[in-house]
Formats: sequence, C-alpha cells, structure tokens
Amino acid sequence: MTGMPVAEVRVDVALVRRLLRAQYPGPTAHLPLVEVARGWDNAMLRLGDDLAVRLPLRAVSAPLVEHEAAWLPLLAAGLPSGVAAPVPVFRGRPGAGYPWSWNVVPWLAGQVLAAVPVGERTAYARPLAAALVALHRPAPPQAPANPWRGVPLAERAREVPPDLTLAQRAFGGAVAAGVEHAWRDGLAAPTWPGPPLWLHGDPHPHNVLVRDGRLAALVDFGDVTAGDPASDLATAWLTFDAAGRAAFRHRVDA
Repeated sequence: MTGMPVAEVRVDVALVRRLLRAQYPGPTAHLPLVEVARGWDNAMLRLGDDLAVRLPLRAVSAPLVEHEAAWLPLLAAGLPSGVAAPVPVFRGRPGAGYPWSWNVVPWLAGQVLAAVPVGERTAYARPLAAALVALHRPAPPQAPANPWRGVPLAERAREVPPDLTLAQRAFGGAVAAGVEHAWRDGLAAPTWPGPPLWLHGDPHPHNVLVRDGRLAALVDFGDVTAGDPASDLATAWLTFDAAGRAAFRHRVDA
C-alpha cells in the first residue's frame, strides 16, 4: 500500500509461535499459523480455524490493542444481536524480543464490505446504521482519547487545508471547490451538544464484515474513542452510494 508507514519490528510466524508457546501454552499454541493481513498499525495471523493473533507494528499503534482489550468486552455486549466484535480471548505481554502487548482474538468469518460493489451495499446500510447507533452510548471520562476522531472540526483545521490543495491538484477546480465549500459548511455548523459518546473510530468498509447477505461484524476497534457521533456516521459517504446513504440516514434518524 503506497505511503504505508514502515514497521518498527519484524513480525513473522516464527516470532508469533515463540510468543504463543511461552505465554499461551497448550494445544492452541501449536495450531497452524499464517499471516493474513498487514496494515498501517497491526499484523494479523490466523491461528487454526477459530482464532487470530493481532500484533502492533509500530510504537504509536501499541496502545490500540490495549484499548481493544480493555473496552471491547463492554462495547460488544451493546451491539445488536448477530453483530459480532473481536473481543480478545487472551492478552499477551512483551516477550521473545517483541516489545508490546498483543491479543488473541476470535476469527470472525465473512467478507469485508469493501469487497462488495458499491451499488450492492444498500442492503447493509440500515443494519450498519443500527449497529453504530447502538454503539453510540455515553462514554465514561476514562474512555481512550483520540485527537482525530469525534472532535470538533475546528480542531482539525490545521490538517485539512493541505488536503484541499491536494484535491485541487488531483481533481481540478470544480471538485476542489465543492470539497472546500463542504468543509467550510462543516466548520460553521454547531458542535455536538451532547455528552461524548462511544465511537468505533474507523467504520471503514474494510472494517465491516458481511456474511450470507447480513451484517456479521464490526472489526478493528483500535481507534475506539468517545466524542461526536458524526465521526462514525461519516461512513455513509465513505461506504455507500446515494441510495445507500439515504437508507443509512433514515435509520439513524429513526
């Protein structure tokens, strides 16, 4: 993936096997192990048929798996019936030359919503809206802080203008002007008047699993935080076309 940060540690099957044998002994530690994903922040290796191991690749992402382990048991319990979340079943410690905490989580079967053609995603709009609204409950003061998610747009004013310049270069004047107009409208809108609500933090279509025509799971809660729910609800624009956005918005409003 272009622009992906460089991993600060080497994570491979041999390392994860050593960690499992030292800290999570028994038959589980000897199950087949294969890397299935490597993103900006974490690597994930499938462990047998039913488990996965999730390990940070950078120091800045190390707290994310700790947030998941601390808060996912609470948050998953509030999701609608049939919508799963990868609640850790084991919390690993630094060891075997690896410097951070890591988690063993359930392997949740399904297809990422990003792999479904945009025009076919509308069926998932209402269930996704319902899952996010169920998640958006008042959060305690000790909820993880996140300077990018759920904050007033004015707090992002330093980062956005360079992005508008990139939009100008990439898409031309008309598109860039539309983006800038939307940004200024957002800045002028009232800030969220309610209490900070729990947020998934990154409901990207790659973090939504579907299976057999239904919403199956929300995954990757590393950016979990509290704040303005509009941060999560922006997935309506990231994930759906006009029909899907209308269905999503109708369910949120209801």
